[in-house]
Amino acid sequence: MAAIYPSLLSVYSPDEMGKIDHISAQTVPVSVLMENAGRAVARAILRYEKPARVLVLCGPGNNGGDGYVVARHLYDAGWPVAVAEMVAPKPGGPAAEASARFRGVRVPFSAQESARADLVVDAVFGAGLSRDVAGLPVEVLQAAHRVVAVDIPSGVDGATGLVRGYAPKAVMTVTFCRFKPGHLLYPGREYLGRLILADIGIPQTALDQVPPTTWQNEPGLWHLPIPGPESHKYTRGVVSICAGESMPGATRLCAGGARAAGAGLVRVAAGAGAAAYKLGAPGLIIDDAPLPTLLEDKRRRVWVCGPGLTEAEVQATLPVLLAAGKSVLADAGALSASAGDPEKLKGVAVITPHIGEFTRVFGPVGSNPPEHVRQAAQQIGAVVVLKGASTMIAAPDGRLAINNHATPALGTAGSGDTLSGVISALLAAGMPAWEAACAGVWLHGEAGRQAGPWPVAEDLDLHLGAAREKAAHMQKQRVNSHIGILPWTHV
Repeated sequence: MAAIYPSLLSVYSPDEMGKIDHISAQTVPVSVLMENAGRAVARAILRYEKPARVLVLCGPGNNGGDGYVVARHLYDAGWPVAVAEMVAPKPGGPAAEASARFRGVRVPFSAQESARADLVVDAVFGAGLSRDVAGLPVEVLQAAHRVVAVDIPSGVDGATGLVRGYAPKAVMTVTFCRFKPGHLLYPGREYLGRLILADIGIPQTALDQVPPTTWQNEPGLWHLPIPGPESHKYTRGVVSICAGESMPGATRLCAGGARAAGAGLVRVAAGAGAAAYKLGAPGLIIDDAPLPTLLEDKRRRVWVCGPGLTEAEVQATLPVLLAAGKSVLADAGALSASAGDPEKLKGVAVITPHIGEFTRVFGPVGSNPPEHVRQAAQQIGAVVVLKGASTMIAAPDGRLAINNHATPALGTAGSGDTLSGVISALLAAGMPAWEAACAGVWLHGEAGRQAGPWPVAEDLDLHLGAAREKAAHMQKQRVNSHIGILPWTHV
């Protein structure tokens, strides 16, 4: 991983964050970090919630210790606060010290007490959950009317975003230092409410000692190519698309995405079906020559294989492209043709499956979707873009980006064909495969947002220019960004 990515975009698993906490403790006492964390949660409650009767549920670990600090600060602010311990903290530890400093009311850890409160602070389990939540904690959390979660709602797995047993749906979640995958991945993301990231004083030197492998997908993680004064269509890159005879619409959408994303030239390899593409295709070159002849052009490095193709058409084109050493984005028909046999995809640069296609090629994502996507990328030696509510972009070397910058309205026929075109244009412009895939996913999501509440795929390419402008603006902002208390809002 030679590239250096912005630290603020780093995402750490619970295990990785545990290592960072351990390293931090060598220079910053755990009690100080706990005080900072609890104060940050209390400040968020004071800012976003009306004064209310509060019950703070405290678990046995440091998450519970944060809860005692929250209770003390709300108590000092004049709010009626009670603490309910699930288990008393370990004597002599920082959580026990934080418990001793709270002088307010203590009540049983029960569903009855939870139901009596207007606001329940969930400091029971943190993100490093090792088992399903069951029994009394479920009863107590189910009885709560309104929940603010410390770090992550109890029951949401911080590594995967999956719900283990039960988790309450919080109105607000306050986490610390950096996000974890469970904050960004569905279904966990639906349980967070308003998500706030707080700086609690973990030194950058500690973060530097645990290199991240996961990032939020935003401008700054990648840099879009900018044409210079002497740029021309070939320096901007040529995208070639293998066209099928029966589904020309998919090819047109892919071509439109590639052109709008900045490709210098888009060519459609239509062979005997060229007549179906020549009408209403301004700006495109429609090729009717045999594929081996087209591959002789050294300027045509990047090819898209799959949109609008039958399995038979894929079998006649994909092996030829790979044998010629071309950079291939495989989607749609190419994925169907590889069902149960991912070896057929070895040699491609990027694949862009939705969950159904991914499952047919690689099997179910199981209990750890991020890890399974990484394994798939490593298996075929290609970037895997698993499209979904939280799109994951995995590289063969283990890098993973999580994209939340999209809209559910992108779940419409043809949207994926446009995405294939966008990514291929960035590949043709010279971006490395993982960065091109990350940038393409973000631009596609931004185009969907700008297209309005119910866009059709044909409209998406009209908004890709504006999406590039926004990405450039955000990239400049990212240069000077810093950690603070940062609200983050759902799509």
